[in-house]
Amino acid sequence: MPAKPLALTQGDPAGIGPELTLRAWLERRERTLPAFACIADPDHLADVAGRLGWTVPLRSCCWSEAGETFAEALPVIPLASGAGRAEPGAPDPATAAGTIASIDRAVAAVQAGEAAGVVTNPIAKSVLYGAGFKHPGHTEYLAHLAARGDAEPRPVMMLWCEELAVVPVTIHQPLRRVPDLLTTELIVETGRIVAAELRSRFGISAPRLALSGLNPHAGESGTMGHEDADVVAPAIARLRAEGIDARGPYPADTMFHARARAGYDAALAMYHDQALIPIKTIAFDEGVNVTLGLPFIRTSPDHGTAFDIAGRGIARPDSLCAALKLAARMAAGVVTDAVS
Repeated sequence: MPAKPLALTQGDPAGIGPELTLRAWLERRERTLPAFACIADPDHLADVAGRLGWTVPLRSCCWSEAGETFAEALPVIPLASGAGRAEPGAPDPATAAGTIASIDRAVAAVQAGEAAGVVTNPIAKSVLYGAGFKHPGHTEYLAHLAARGDAEPRPVMMLWCEELAVVPVTIHQPLRRVPDLLTTELIVETGRIVAAELRSRFGISAPRLALSGLNPHAGESGTMGHEDADVVAPAIARLRAEGIDARGPYPADTMFHARARAGYDAALAMYHDQALIPIKTIAFDEGVNVTLGLPFIRTSPDHGTAFDIAGRGIARPDSLCAALKLAARMAAGVVTDAVS
């Protein structure tokens, strides 16, 4: 019996998600992709394929049929007709309900044991906000769907490629706010989640975490700031006391060359660009966004909707394909050859 398929959301139908989905299926054999089913409006996918001149057989089906269907046709878990209707490059709040419904059904499929993990195509938060979406973003909405009672899991963003896994402790915050937001408790909580997920999802029995300093030269003994000694170092000590192999704080400018990367399984950086610059330099097209801390697997391409090129057939599916492959490896619990 085929392995459970991955649940792929449609993303914003005016963006590049639909064409990436189609192209990933067309290249499924040469890229050795795992089976996936897209939760989308099949009429919209057919329209996008027709505009691009691509022959992609689509088959509306249920989850139990998707694995066997994948070899010969793109399995589609159908949304209501018209739910994804959009002109490429012309985002429309009228499509928000379909975008959200696709996410809802992907999570429900994983929770019901029908799908192995969730892979999300890019959404545009501004479009959802225009339709009354109340959550800060995609990840927070997934945490909301995963909540049990009033308790929501705390999601942690990891950026992953074959050569590097990196976690920003603070994410989409103005740089001037980072020192105030960065606390020992936040770093410890993030480190715990990363270590636990590397064990359970990536098959690493004793994860090694390298933590960057906040300041240049990790503060250089206090001459360039005290946060590294007062906030980051105590967090590392607490993680080590809990049996987690945490090291640092290291100067961020020397953490990401090949020899340094060989010494850890994941790097924790203190702010957004400190984490994302190295991975986007190493793997701009193949990076994957992984959400740790959820009770199910979630990966996504490390890029946005790219409305400016949507519908032209030039968007590269590399990151989506990497996200699909990583989700399947995480479902198997073994990614050790990729994070080392």
